[in-house]
Amino acid sequence: MKKNFYSDNVSGASPEILQALVAANEGDTAPYGGDAHTERLQTRFAEVFEAAVEVYPVGTGSAANGLAAAIVAQPYGAVCTSDCAHLHGSECAGAEFWSGGNVRTVPLRTVDGKFSAGDLAAYLDAAATRSAYDVPPRAVSITQGTEAGTVYPLREVRAIAELAKARGLHVHLDGARFANALVRLGSTPAELTWKAGVDVLSFGATKNGALSAEAVVFFDRKLAETMRYRRRRGGHLFSKMRALSVQLLAYVQDDLWLRNARHANAMAARVREGLASIPGVRFPHPTEINFVLVALPKPVWEGLVADGYSFSRRGRPDEGIIRIACAFDTPADSVEALIEGAHRHAAAMREGRQPATLTR
Repeated sequence: MKKNFYSDNVSGASPEILQALVAANEGDTAPYGGDAHTERLQTRFAEVFEAAVEVYPVGTGSAANGLAAAIVAQPYGAVCTSDCAHLHGSECAGAEFWSGGNVRTVPLRTVDGKFSAGDLAAYLDAAATRSAYDVPPRAVSITQGTEAGTVYPLREVRAIAELAKARGLHVHLDGARFANALVRLGSTPAELTWKAGVDVLSFGATKNGALSAEAVVFFDRKLAETMRYRRRRGGHLFSKMRALSVQLLAYVQDDLWLRNARHANAMAARVREGLASIPGVRFPHPTEINFVLVALPKPVWEGLVADGYSFSRRGRPDEGIIRIACAFDTPADSVEALIEGAHRHAAAMREGRQPATLTR
């Protein structure tokens, strides 16, 4: 019975991806991306995105974001993003690191984890009147899906991208949970990226079934001119690059990535539905991808922890918000057990008694 809902990173890898790794392990091949798998990745992603692209596998999402930010904001400047973006608040100033100190992230206020074209316009208008002491805006970064568990509809992505392009800014998309957003919106990969005005995508796979593989995907291929040097210098030109490339190939093969994301999203939707009827429960945001942000009554949360469940805390301690994250392999019966346990502790709370604690 799964009780670890701390993150979608707690799960292992999809069997299909592990099988692909085992198969690719046979024999010798050229190192540093000169192998047939990495070459195939370029053409396969061109098919997925319906456009000529340049794909650079890397080991982590933070590396993908940092490298992309360093490029879209060159030679120096600000990347405008949400105040809860992973790029801004959870990567230890990664954009600054990967750019050699030439990039700064600027947080925009958000509602449900998203900023609007109007928010961006207000910042850019104010920036235009600032002095030479301020950092000039160079790019915009959109997180899809967001750290609040929401998604940007296509019209919102287009509006932000249109404004950015009109002001001479590049557009980056942080797609750590890109597949989850894609299936939620029912869009194609092309519609949600370059057709909407996105120049560069941090393509996530690890949270959705890969072992450890992400990629930076360039739709504006001119921006990729320095990427091979930056990736090498940053330590992400893996000598056995085939180990990353085969994961990404298997990930998009036969729509594995979309099936995994649909399941994870469905499990999160069921968690929300099951908890919604508990008195005192509060959801600060909509649940649109694979995790639920929820404020549970303290006895319910403490009871679940005593039962052996793991969650991550979000927001200020006094808000009592936890994140319940579901993954591609979260069993439906584990979700039902979680819901049943929450209701059991809620009933005990109402009746003023101590519930029976489950054996771990």
